Amino acid sequence: MNKIAFITDSTAYLSPKFVKEHDISVIPLNLHWDEETYRDGITITPNEFYDMLEASQSIPSTSQPTYGEFEVLMKDLAEKNDAVFAALISSGISGTVDSALMAQKHLSQYSIEVIDSKLTSAGLALLIKALVQVHAQGADTQQLTALAKRIIESSGLFFMVDTLKYLHKGGRIGGASRYLGGALDIKPILYLNQEGKIDALEKVRTKKKATQRLMDLAVEKANGKKAYVGIIHAQAPEEAKAIQTALAERLEIAEMEIYELSPVIGTHVGPGTVGIALHTVDLG
Repeated sequence: MNKIAFITDSTAYLSPKFVKEHDISVIPLNLHWDEETYRDGITITPNEFYDMLEASQSIPSTSQPTYGEFEVLMKDLAEKNDAVFAALISSGISGTVDSALMAQKHLSQYSIEVIDSKLTSAGLALLIKALVQVHAQGADTQQLTALAKRIIESSGLFFMVDTLKYLHKGGRIGGASRYLGGALDIKPILYLNQEGKIDALEKVRTKKKATQRLMDLAVEKANGKKAYVGIIHAQAPEEAKAIQTALAERLEIAEMEIYELSPVIGTHVGPGTVGIALHTVDLG
């Protein structure tokens, strides 16, 4: 079996235990705030981030890793392994894939695969976990690439924000812009579309109804198949647990975990966000 090194980025927010057990390289995105730069998930945690956000008059900006960072990491891994496989945050909301592709081009003598997941957060985490699992069963790079494509096509990522101000100020609002200025009790249901961009699906009155609609969408997306599920939250752990409990009764679950949103993603969606990511590809 070929030895493959896996790379993902900090927005997947995989558990440190999983990262260590499977020797995954996690490249951090950056948070720029009041003359300071923080490395997502390394020099700032979600709890620290939201405490600072509550006390701050400003909202931070974010940036992708440089191609130089990717080049150093990829070269080191490529020299120690048969291949390198990088699955990264959607190019529709970040320039991270562009940086990785530039590094890949500079390292054309090595076997390096870069996948635009069209996802982030739990959606990206589920993709990485599937790739690691199937590689352990003997899959090579070509088979992993085919699997990644199937998972991305099968995936859904739906979420609800408490307010659209963070998406608006961060420039990631996309099709949700038509909901700006709506009534305070209107909760927009957003999703990542086929291009991996944030888009608006519908708007629901009250948070309770919006949470129920998120679950309905997940059930519709699963369409009776066994599902790999990630529950997403930004400072809303109790809501995430309630969604997890309710979905366990409505879906045939292959795997389900709760994921905190990384500070970089939290910058754009804000506290109170909850969401659901899932795919239905059978991993054997």
